[in-house]
Amino acid sequence: MDVPELVVGPMLRYVDDKSASVWVETSEPCEVTVEAGRSRAGGRTFTVHGHHYAIVDVTDGGTYEVRLDGEVVWPLPDHPPSRIRLLGSDGPRKVMFGSCRTSVPHDVIHTISHGVDVLRSYGCRMMEAPEEEWPDMLLLLGDQVYADEPSKEMLEFIKNRRDTEPKTEIADFEEYAELYRVAWTDPEIRWLLSTVPTAMIFDDHDLRDDWNTSHDWRQQMAKVEWWPRRVIAGLGAYWVYQHLGNLSPAERDADGLLGKLCASEADGAEILDAFAEHADAVPAESRWSYARDLGSTRLIMVDSRCARQLTPGDRRMLDPVEWEWLIDQLNRGGAERFLVGTSVPFLLPAGIHHVQNWNEALAQGAWGRRVARWSEWLRQTFDLEHWSAFRRSFDDLARLLTRTERPVIILSGDIHYSYAAKARKYPIHQLVCSPIRNPLSRTLRLANIVAQFGIATLIGGLLSRLARIPRPPIKWRITDGPWFSNAIATLSLGSPGEQISVRWETASTTEVMEVAEVELSA
Repeated sequence: MDVPELVVGPMLRYVDDKSASVWVETSEPCEVTVEAGRSRAGGRTFTVHGHHYAIVDVTDGGTYEVRLDGEVVWPLPDHPPSRIRLLGSDGPRKVMFGSCRTSVPHDVIHTISHGVDVLRSYGCRMMEAPEEEWPDMLLLLGDQVYADEPSKEMLEFIKNRRDTEPKTEIADFEEYAELYRVAWTDPEIRWLLSTVPTAMIFDDHDLRDDWNTSHDWRQQMAKVEWWPRRVIAGLGAYWVYQHLGNLSPAERDADGLLGKLCASEADGAEILDAFAEHADAVPAESRWSYARDLGSTRLIMVDSRCARQLTPGDRRMLDPVEWEWLIDQLNRGGAERFLVGTSVPFLLPAGIHHVQNWNEALAQGAWGRRVARWSEWLRQTFDLEHWSAFRRSFDDLARLLTRTERPVIILSGDIHYSYAAKARKYPIHQLVCSPIRNPLSRTLRLANIVAQFGIATLIGGLLSRLARIPRPPIKWRITDGPWFSNAIATLSLGSPGEQISVRWETASTTEVMEVAEVELSA
C-alpha cells in the first residue's frame, strides 16, 4: 500500500470553548491523528467515490500536528505552524465573512481578469501579524466553488477524463473533488484554513447558476440528461467538503449518514449518492441550516437555496419545516444578539426589492399568462431570486425579526458588490460582502449602480403599486456603499454593550487595504 499523503487540509472547522474539529482528505485509507497542546485524538478515514476523509476532535488549543499512520504530514516544512484557538466564554470577537471566490491562477492575466484574491492576500498578512489581530472565525457565505464556470485548469482536467456533456461544467463527484482541491490548496489559503475556524453555507454556483430559482427552472433542468448526476454529485460533495465540518461533535455523533459511512468497510459512494438524491427530491427531510451558541452570540446559518419551496402560488424561501426550525432558533433564549448568515441578501436596495416583488407577482400570473412567461425569463436572466422575490417569506421573516427584541446582524453575499443597510426603528442590520474574487466589469458596475440605485429606485415602487403589491412590513435604507472591489469583511463584536463595527478590505498585489469601516447604530 502507498504511503498516505494529505490531499486537502488540514482545515479547522467547528470550534467552541471545549473542542476543535480538524478535517482532512488523504490519498489512502489511514489512521488520522491530531495533536494539539495536551490533547491527542485520532480516527480512521471513511471512503466515498475513491476519496478518503476524516474529521478529528481535540480538546486543547495551541500549535498542532497532523499524522497519517503515525507519520507527521503537517505542518509542512516551509509553512508557519498552524494553531488552534478555542473560543472564550464570550464567543468570537472578530468574525470575518465573504462569498464568491473563483479559483484561478494568480498570474498577471488572471489578476487583470479576476482581480487579486483577497483571501489569499489576507492569509499572507496573517502569517506576519500577531495572533491577537487574527479573526476568530471565517464565514464563507456561498459560491466557495464554481461548478458551472470552471477554470482553464479544471476544463483541462475534464477534457482529459471524458468527452461527454457537460463539457464545460462539472459532471460528477471526481470532478467536484478536484474542484475543491484546486480551491483550497494554494499555500496561503491552505494555511489560513488550517488556522481560522470556518463555517460555510452554499449558494447557487456551488451547484449551478440560478439553482432553485423557480418551479419552471426545476422543470427545465429535469429535462437535461446530465443534471441528475450533477446535482447528486454536488450535494454529496458539499456534505463531505463543507457541511460535515459545520456540525458540532455531538451533531456528528447523531448523524446517521456519517455513522453509515464510517461503519462501511467498502466505498460508501452508493450511501452518499442515495442521501444526496433524496435531499434534492425532498428537501424538507434534509437540513443544511445549522446554529451555534457562541457565548452571548447565536450564529444561525440559513439554507436559502435547497430549502426553497417553489410551488406556484405558494413560493417560500424556506419550506415550512425549515421555517419552524428558524422560528425556534430566533425565539429560544440564551442569546443577546444574532448573526444570521443567508447567502442571498434579505435587505436589498429598495428599488430592486420592489422590482423583484413585481416580477414575482407577474411570473405568477398577475397580468396574464403571456406576461408570466416573459417575467419568468426576466427572473432567470437577471437573477431576480433573493428574499424579496419570495415576498411571503420576506414579510414573515421581517415580522419575526422585529419581535426578537435583540440585535440582528444579517450577513450575505451573492450580488458581487458590498454595502450596509439598516432597518428603521429596529436593530436589524444587513451586511453584504461579495465577491472575494470575482468582480464585475466596469460596465456591469455602472449598470448595477444605474439599475439598482438609480432607475430601480424611481420605478420600483411604481411597478409594485401597479401590480397591487402591499407595502413591506418594515422600512430600511442603504447606509453605506455600494463598493464593487474584491473584498473580505471583518465584523468586530467585542463584548456585549461595546460598539459593533464592520470593516471591508480589498487587496492590491502587495498589500491589504481598507475599503470602508462602519459603526452599527442601535
